[in-house]
Amino acid sequence: MSDLPLTPIAVPAVGAPLRKASFRKRLLRRPTTVLALAFVVLLFALAVLAPLVSGYDPLGGGDSSLLAPLSPGHWLGTDDLGRDIWARVVYGTRISLTVGVASALFAVIVGVIVGALAGYFGGWLDTLLMRIAEFFQTLPRFVVALIVIALFGTSVFKMIVVIAALSWPQLARVVRASVATLAQSQFVDAARVAGMGDGAIIVREILPNVAAPIIVLGSLDIAMAILIEASLSFFGLGDPNQVSWGAMLNDAQQYLRDAWWMSAFPGLAIALTVLSFNLLGDALNDALNPRASSR
Repeated sequence: MSDLPLTPIAVPAVGAPLRKASFRKRLLRRPTTVLALAFVVLLFALAVLAPLVSGYDPLGGGDSSLLAPLSPGHWLGTDDLGRDIWARVVYGTRISLTVGVASALFAVIVGVIVGALAGYFGGWLDTLLMRIAEFFQTLPRFVVALIVIALFGTSVFKMIVVIAALSWPQLARVVRASVATLAQSQFVDAARVAGMGDGAIIVREILPNVAAPIIVLGSLDIAMAILIEASLSFFGLGDPNQVSWGAMLNDAQQYLRDAWWMSAFPGLAIALTVLSFNLLGDALNDALNPRASSR
């Protein structure tokens, strides 16, 4: 009997698809999470397509001042200068998402670097970095941001930098605790024996195992940054060349009784946006937590 060549049978790798499907199932198991995700996607779409869907110049006024909602050509009405409320809400999405996402991204980068260095190396470096983080964490975010912007001038970039500088400590402490635990693990010892340097171990072996809290806290930081930006703009410290939901609320103060729509729609946009990102943060925490499926 002649020997026949054996052809290896390809076995499909189902682990990763199953894990992804399980993650999606846990993430979208609540109807509120689905609605929050859909609203966030809508916000990004409006920000990108603002010139196409707004219909009007958000900074340009007109003769049709204080038109009520559902007026011809202005379905959300107009403000005291005849500016279309829908166009201003749409363009305000750009500023809110830009400040929220950019400041959260910068805060995540700083927090991960500081937390990883403190947790991995420990000793005097850990003590120094954590004392700095504690100092920043004790500062009231909004009050400090208010003072800094008032002193150094208003711009979107300055607002992003200030909010990011006040947001990284919490994430740094969480990353530090996780990295300090993982640094004593056997797979890290094996990586050292294999000749990997400290930087490679941190980036390739440890940080991927700390991704869950980083993602969750990053999404929550977006909501906080949007709220701080709206508050600063409400107090007149936003960029005057940009449309902001907070600035719209500032303009609407003296028309609360006569033109309720001037404050209602930007206020609703702020509330729904912050709520949506918070709901997504909670859902991500459950989905990325291996024990979440047991609850």
